[in-house]
Amino acid sequence: MYIGYKTSYNESIKMSTTGSRFKKIRTALNLSQEVFGKNIGLSKSGISAVENDKTFVSLDILTTLFIDYNINLNYLVCGAGTMFNPSKPLQQDDFTEKVKEILRAEGLIR
Repeated sequence: MYIGYKTSYNESIKMSTTGSRFKKIRTALNLSQEVFGKNIGLSKSGISAVENDKTFVSLDILTTLFIDYNINLNYLVCGAGTMFNPSKPLQQDDFTEKVKEILRAEGLIR
């Protein structure tokens, strides 16, 4: 299932989802589901569930993606910007607050 809309020509256009962006990140890193999962603390089936939009990753995993892989969380969560951050990551405390701010803005947490 995908999120999409109908054009004036009655065509369905696939919109990017968090899961599809998560998969693009993994494949850009040239990692299998098994290896990527091991590196971030998920099973192969957990990676598959995220990629298929069955679940979302935890704040701890978002932190790992940001710190270890320099992933742009705006890209992952919202589809905005580039896949990877162009600059050095923030300190841990700053990062956690930034992630919470993004997740609140998207209505994923309170």
